Amino acid sequence: MFTSLSGRSVVVTGASKGIGKGIARVFARAGADVLIAARDQSALDAAAAELDAQGAGRVATASVDVASQAGCRAMAAAAVEAHGGIDVLCANAGIFPDRMLAEMTEADLDLVLGTNVKGTFFAVQACLDALAASGRGRVVLTSSITGPITGFPGWSHYGASKAAQLGFLRTAAIELAPRGITVNAVLPGNIATEGLADLGADYTATMAASIPLRRLGSVEDIGNACLFLATEEAGYITGQTIVVDGGQVLPESLEALSAAG
Repeated sequence: MFTSLSGRSVVVTGASKGIGKGIARVFARAGADVLIAARDQSALDAAAAELDAQGAGRVATASVDVASQAGCRAMAAAAVEAHGGIDVLCANAGIFPDRMLAEMTEADLDLVLGTNVKGTFFAVQACLDALAASGRGRVVLTSSITGPITGFPGWSHYGASKAAQLGFLRTAAIELAPRGITVNAVLPGNIATEGLADLGADYTATMAASIPLRRLGSVEDIGNACLFLATEEAGYITGQTIVVDGGQVLPESLEALSAAG
């Protein structure tokens, strides 16, 4: 049995929907006090009401653009005010607009790198003092298999941003270790979210067929990995990544899956 996280203060960015809301739900069910952050306050309010009904911990919200350093500082301050500190930061906010390289504009690139890379830097930076004060600070980044391991047409900017997060992670883990803060990442494969549903049923079916476990992951699958990395028992793990993809990156071809039966 893992040490209880009841009463811990957790910040989850990009948490009004999708993976972020799933992460927040897992922590709330574990009794943690959760601050969910995203741009759209109405979406945050709806998510907070849902989490209040499902979880045991308190839920607060912060409307923020994580690409803004000042915004992230305000978010961290809101978490400290609402819940007395910050024990865990799940830096999850990310966007993945489709754009082929030949058509990509400077604005397209700035948008993705701003949210996915700057947002990671600024969220971690803003929470540093509170994480250090907790004495058990945990940072968990949501990267992806796309970029660090795989690629997909139209997502070169997204893949670059997700690989950049892992470059950040390795140095941040060294810098923050003296302050008692661990920094790790989860790399989701194809997870059943609103965003994936927008890509269509054919895409979803094809992806499921290419995964050894023959199904897409759930947002709770990602949340559970984040929860583990936040436990006392994971306190000696830092600078590491956990791929959560149902084995998606393992087969060399669809024929390999067919041969498995």
